[in-house]
Amino acid sequence: MTDSSIFENKIAAYYTLGCKLNFAETSTIGKELAQHGIRKARAGEAADICVINTCSVTELADRKCRQLIRRIHRLHPKAFIVATGCYAQLDPEAVSRIDGVDLVLGNVQKAHIMQYLNRTDASTVVTSPARDMRAFAPSCSAGDRTRHFLKVQDGCDYCCTYCTIPFARGRSRNGSIGEMVAQAAQVAREGGKEIVLTGVNIGDFGKSTGETFAGLLRALDGVDGIERYRISSVEPNLITDEIIAFVAQSRRFAPHFHIPLQSGCDETLRLMRRRYDTALFRRRVEKIKELMPDAFIGADVIVGTRGETEACFEASHAFVEQLPVSQLHVFHYSERPGTQALKIEPAVPPDVRHLRSKRLLELSALKWKRFCDAQYGRAAEALFEHTRRGNRMYGFTANYVRVEAAYAADAVNRLTRVRLGGWNGDGTALACTFAEEG
Repeated sequence: MTDSSIFENKIAAYYTLGCKLNFAETSTIGKELAQHGIRKARAGEAADICVINTCSVTELADRKCRQLIRRIHRLHPKAFIVATGCYAQLDPEAVSRIDGVDLVLGNVQKAHIMQYLNRTDASTVVTSPARDMRAFAPSCSAGDRTRHFLKVQDGCDYCCTYCTIPFARGRSRNGSIGEMVAQAAQVAREGGKEIVLTGVNIGDFGKSTGETFAGLLRALDGVDGIERYRISSVEPNLITDEIIAFVAQSRRFAPHFHIPLQSGCDETLRLMRRRYDTALFRRRVEKIKELMPDAFIGADVIVGTRGETEACFEASHAFVEQLPVSQLHVFHYSERPGTQALKIEPAVPPDVRHLRSKRLLELSALKWKRFCDAQYGRAAEALFEHTRRGNRMYGFTANYVRVEAAYAADAVNRLTRVRLGGWNGDGTALACTFAEEG
């Protein structure tokens, strides 16, 4: 049992790498520590405890984690450093050897961090095997943003050849619809207006409770006080016509979709052991555009996977080029220990991966500009964030167009009617003016 009194007046700093799920979980860690008298560090303030929630989706992510830990140790040389998250789960011994790390916690243990902070005689590395990750730890956060991130699911039962997530997160599991609705209602009571549903494979929601993702969406749509929901990444085989049709007529769910494609070549998809083909992916995108012509559709694409020939890449590029998606999230393939992809030949040289990535990033930039250009002159509702830069404020429309307007305090965290104009000075947002209601 932890003696809370020893933590009174202590200061903690929090650092997160990776996905929205990690951000939600870091926020929950912060809330737990705050309940024991540990205050969040202010800018420039030395911390007594540093919690670093790591990512390990690629080799680059691992490297960024190591660099961040070393930098945090230099900034807070006297702090007790806790490393947790996916990199800590997958390679805890390597993380424990990084200078400055005092405690390594796996993805199960991060939900119970206070149990370990006062155990000076215990091991500095505490993790659980993936097969033992069965409990669902709820998380919901806002951090310093207007949007809240609600964790609805964790883990993954898919075995894609390139991916370590099942080893880092365990089997698919979730909370109940009732629990998710209660958390959303709490966000509303706290003044939150927008919630992003997050998880590892959120379309798989319901596997551990006998419910469905579609049922979750319908229930959340009825929570008074929440103005807008966004759905984070959903597998193509799990985003059904029923779900698409529901979002199209929903009161609160935004026309915003992120669907991992990974490759636009069926041969490569088979090598990856993905659970769909390009024909299914095309049908999903076309159905969204049929019912919601202005919807934002993002897609993940991996370049340079083992076995991706030049012909496979060209087929993938051509497929994406003619697909009406709004933006791409492009990853270099990264060889991960223990994955089945390592058995596939041939390997794609790093310089070729770089060139393929560059081509897709250029295509993404073109698609994004076209998508935003099509919004010029339109009326929309934007939710403005707290962040202020000079006399300017920023927010997002329902279909995820970033907008900039003259600062108005009464517009923060409130759906505000705007008229969209051209690009702002640095090309990062569409300039907009406040529009009359009605």
